[in-house]
Amino acid sequence: MRTADAKELAAAAANELRARSGADGYDAMVVLGSGWTEAVDAMGTPDIELDMADLPGFVPPTAAGHSAKVRSVWVGAKRVAVFLGRTHLYEDHDPMRVAHAVRTGVAAGASTVVLTGAAGSLRTDFAVGQPIVVRDHINLTSMSPLTGPDFVDLTGAYDPRLREAARDADVTLAEGVYAAVVGPQFATPAELGMLRGAGADLVGRSIALETIAAVEMGASVLGLAMVTNDAVGSVFERFDAERALDVVRSRAVRLGELLNAILVRV
Repeated sequence: MRTADAKELAAAAANELRARSGADGYDAMVVLGSGWTEAVDAMGTPDIELDMADLPGFVPPTAAGHSAKVRSVWVGAKRVAVFLGRTHLYEDHDPMRVAHAVRTGVAAGASTVVLTGAAGSLRTDFAVGQPIVVRDHINLTSMSPLTGPDFVDLTGAYDPRLREAARDADVTLAEGVYAAVVGPQFATPAELGMLRGAGADLVGRSIALETIAAVEMGASVLGLAMVTNDAVGSVFERFDAERALDVVRSRAVRLGELLNAILVRV
């Protein structure tokens, strides 16, 4: 699928989203990552909830910790479209499908895009259960949601103004570089060493492709990753996927409150 076709499909989905929610448009959109689903309950005043499958171009997520719902939420005077889950490359989807929710939200009017996710930490000073603001990413998927001569400048992909708003909301927030890989397998010790050597602080399987699509459409992006496991320590202790999800789920309310505090500042 070409970028132009992906945008056309997103425009159709955006029109359907606005029609079903009765909204003229949206001020911001949020994509909730693995285990983040219940954060939506603390984000703001709920308006209406829809099935993603009711919107053109969407297929339900299959990964654990993701919901197939879209909720319209009021955060103060801002109307926010919250996608309670996402699709990934490892679910046998192409980059256009992965970026479809972001393109739909931006086509519906959202000028601010907040992307959340779960990640393994490559730093000893990033603790499990700690949310980290994404300062930059390393896209190691070898894929892009763009086709043709779309030469998009990603120098400031993660908007400094939004990162400042996040720090104003929580002065304890640290920043890091997110390495995006395909998965679903986890990295080997040698691969983790390579990622650390390349300057990555976090490793996960989302965010990067969505960011590229959002920036190409002119939106401002904030990335927020919850540390679910010590990726370096996994060399000595096997990764437990359910325990990693529980790390996020147990903090969902606090994460929703953080998202609310950030969104009211932008």
